[in-house]
Amino acid sequence: MRIDILTLFPEMCNTVMQESIIGRAQKAGKVEIVCTNIRDFAGNKHNKVDDTSYGGGMGMIMAANPIYECYKSLYNETEEKPHLVYLSPKGAKFNQEKAVELSKLDRLVLLCGHYEGIDQRVIDEIVDEEISIGDFVLTGGELPALTVADAVCRMLPGVLSEDICFEDESHFDGLLEYPQYTKPAVWHDREVPEVLLSGNHAKINDWRRVQSLEITMEKRPDMLCMENLSEKDKKLLEKYYKDNI
Repeated sequence: MRIDILTLFPEMCNTVMQESIIGRAQKAGKVEIVCTNIRDFAGNKHNKVDDTSYGGGMGMIMAANPIYECYKSLYNETEEKPHLVYLSPKGAKFNQEKAVELSKLDRLVLLCGHYEGIDQRVIDEIVDEEISIGDFVLTGGELPALTVADAVCRMLPGVLSEDICFEDESHFDGLLEYPQYTKPAVWHDREVPEVLLSGNHAKINDWRRVQSLEITMEKRPDMLCMENLSEKDKKLLEKYYKDNI
């Protein structure tokens, strides 16, 4: 898979994407991440990519043409148009399901906005979908783009050592993750749950499932979809309700 990030700050994006798991995945050829500077397509001697807003108002707007030319430089007319995502507070909320969906693409382009936004006409012309990482405003689209890129890369074959590395994580199966513990068995008089020391993997798996259900019920009840739960899960939830009423 190739991920292109269109940005005014390519060094910032490269710094993050070249580290840790994603950096190793790039070196191993599991994914290619290319950060392109929109200013390189400004078309003027000062590399100016923004201007005042028609109708007045505070702040500057990123102009359409530098973004358009930057995007067009990524592929030839004979190639299939890459899927372009604009990171925007107006977009649909990003989640694990969307990360999995985007990971199935061969090519993904992430567009980072700045200032007060970008010219609506370039959105209408080339953007396939808008994505938001939350109900808050940042100074630019770089952090959201890096968030999406990281989440998508982790779903690619070979990026993590084993599929179970992400299958057991929060949100992958619609539940929050169970608590995790490591050595020592007692820390500050707090003991690791006895079941985790038992060696009985069936009981450990049941305990972890109960914990995931309880934590999700307590912290994110909006995530629980009863229709997707097994009969065993439903019985565990019924017991949880009875024990906590």
